[in-house]
Amino acid sequence: MAIKINKGSILGMRHAQIFLLFFNVTCIYCSRLNIGVAVVAMTNSATANPDFPEFEWSEKEISYIISSFFWGYVCTQFPAGYLCKKFGAKTIMTVATSISAALSAVTPWSLGWGSWRILCFIRIIQGLAQGVIFPCVFEHLAKWVPLKERNRLGAFTLSGSDCGTILAMAISGIIAKGPLGWPGIYYVSAGMCFTWCIFWLIFGENNPEESKFIGADERAYIATEMAHSDDFHKKKIPFPWSAVLRSVPFYVLIVARACQNWGLSTIHAQIPSYLSGVLHMDIKSNGLFSSLPFIAMWIMSYVYLSLADILQSKTSISLTSLRRLFNSLGSWLPALGLVIIGFLNEQHKTWVIVLITLIVALNDGNIIGSALNMIDLAPNHAGFMMSLVNGVANITPFISPLIVGVVVTDVTNRTMWQIVFIIAAAIFFFGNLLYIIFGTAETQPWNAEDYLEQNNSMRKRTTIRAYDNNIEILETQINCSTLNKFNNKEEKK
Repeated sequence: MAIKINKGSILGMRHAQIFLLFFNVTCIYCSRLNIGVAVVAMTNSATANPDFPEFEWSEKEISYIISSFFWGYVCTQFPAGYLCKKFGAKTIMTVATSISAALSAVTPWSLGWGSWRILCFIRIIQGLAQGVIFPCVFEHLAKWVPLKERNRLGAFTLSGSDCGTILAMAISGIIAKGPLGWPGIYYVSAGMCFTWCIFWLIFGENNPEESKFIGADERAYIATEMAHSDDFHKKKIPFPWSAVLRSVPFYVLIVARACQNWGLSTIHAQIPSYLSGVLHMDIKSNGLFSSLPFIAMWIMSYVYLSLADILQSKTSISLTSLRRLFNSLGSWLPALGLVIIGFLNEQHKTWVIVLITLIVALNDGNIIGSALNMIDLAPNHAGFMMSLVNGVANITPFISPLIVGVVVTDVTNRTMWQIVFIIAAAIFFFGNLLYIIFGTAETQPWNAEDYLEQNNSMRKRTTIRAYDNNIEILETQINCSTLNKFNNKEEKK
């Protein structure tokens, strides 16, 4: 007979935390990716509101602007896990999102100081601020979401990236055409981030024990499912650096995420330029058509989420196999689509839109495939894991636009874009192949709260045993020596 578990109200505080995380990811993605549409409006006022300044930037300068965010973003990935553990996700996410909002708000005013260079500088600082957010998101998920709900609530949280992308690409084009012009893109983004901060300060909490609004039943349910010690949230569990840096699943996950980020960042950052240069769409339709793939991606994220729930509940599939399956759907099918799209041009405009939509939508399988894998390997160190994996993996998004800037010297040249898409497809394929062979969803031994204590005790016991063995060997040698002397004396007699 199954025991019914009291989880509290249908929508509890853990769900409130998930909605807050979802909207935070939406806001920061919007402020991160609206640059793809914004630079088109800023460099061609004829396709936007002509009442605002137009800038003459080369394709190489635009590639610097797009990639500069990730120059800062990578730098703060590594200390983010430590900062999150020390100060808590609530404080770090509030400060980071506020800084990002303020920078968006001052962008239009500051461009008079140094044109594209000042915009690069602002986006570097914005990247530094946003670099700490995702490690906090994963740390927060690990503390609030029980294992049985991890796929569902974790995938919903990360689907905020799809929602933010849609807003960045669809609404930005409309705003640029409207009375606010291209500066409105930055003002709207800033307003969204500031609004989120208000709700986060009221309802966000670092863990269930600190929440003022959570019910007793829900708090007990989370604590029971997590199976933590009573003082877990008060303890500072040291990070097992040596064990992690010798872990094969850790390195495999880094490669898989780096390859995924290369392919997706190519699609995210370059779709507006590709549609404008090869398909000759104006800024308004560019924004709308650019958003269609991400609308499909957002919808597909819930299809994947539902499919994962069905497979886990109705079949005996392991979590590791589930991760590999969804990562393959999210990597190899988009890789094939990218190769095909490279051979199409303006005459195949409809097919290009269809293929881009399918590529981006199918790619969302990587959320259940490899993105949540960081929490699988070490839920007690989710923030640190996200810092390390995301820090290294996000080197590729600021390299890929630079490669595009070198390869695509003429945005209207289909052959140049073909090379870009084939490179991304090859990287997609390689990353997933490695993940299928060596990736795992098994919780690693070094996740244990007392892992370092156990290791130290084991080393001491090993040292003592070795010492005792040496004593025994020495005693045996002495006894043998004494016996030999005695035997020699007896022989002489």
